[in-house]
Amino acid sequence: MLNRLSVALALFVLIVSSPPALAQDKSIVVASTTSTQDSGLFGHLLPLFKAKSGIDVKVIAQGTGQALDTARRGDADVVLVHAKPQEEKFVADGFGVKRFDLMYNDFVLIGPAGDPAGIKGSKDIVAALQAIQKKGAPFVSRGDKSGTHAAELALWKQAGIDIDAAKGPWYREIGQGMGAALNIAGASNAYVVSDRGTWLSFKNPGDLVIVVEGDRRLFNQYGVILVNPAKYPTVKAALGQNFIDWLLSDEGQAAIASYKINGKQLFFPNADRKGS
Repeated sequence: MLNRLSVALALFVLIVSSPPALAQDKSIVVASTTSTQDSGLFGHLLPLFKAKSGIDVKVIAQGTGQALDTARRGDADVVLVHAKPQEEKFVADGFGVKRFDLMYNDFVLIGPAGDPAGIKGSKDIVAALQAIQKKGAPFVSRGDKSGTHAAELALWKQAGIDIDAAKGPWYREIGQGMGAALNIAGASNAYVVSDRGTWLSFKNPGDLVIVVEGDRRLFNQYGVILVNPAKYPTVKAALGQNFIDWLLSDEGQAAIASYKINGKQLFFPNADRKGS
């Protein structure tokens, strides 16, 4: 009789305690870029997703390279970044399940209004970088293995410049995020490559302006990936996939499109629901 009572009591305690435990577990970790956080996009999207799903999302905002490294350690459930070759390798190496195109914006070249390189108004990013290098005009590089840093390095290469060989006192690598890079560029009258979303949300522009935009080579695609639960059993695959499915859905895509600052849209949805 005592044993039966003990079992019944244990079952009662389990039933009573289970709902809070499950509620506490209804959360995921997303390793993402600083641009999606600093631009305010997550602040707009996550309350909408929480209201729809009841799932809490904790964002670890890092450069793309660091975000992928966080996921490679199994410390995230979902990755949302913007360096497609790195993302595809992440999946090919077995760390991610499938990559989906999610949204895009573009990069812009920011610089001082005085424009010492004489490039303001150009739509040719290659010619602009060549002019900056030739004149030794101050340039700030994030130098942090982020998606923006990777894009900047690719642009120097397209300009026919070996930046490792060409850089001198004019080229400053800071190893920090986009907000810090813009602040340093403003303080030193320097040029810097930025994603448009972070630039539009930047609250300390000072003398900085967009000097080059509109070049097709400045296209900036974002992707989203579920971290592979077969490799990391701690990954909350169902909850993470729920988040991805919502982002790719008509509702999620509309939420991305609706995020604006001063009437300007920061990100443009272009979900590929088949993935790669």
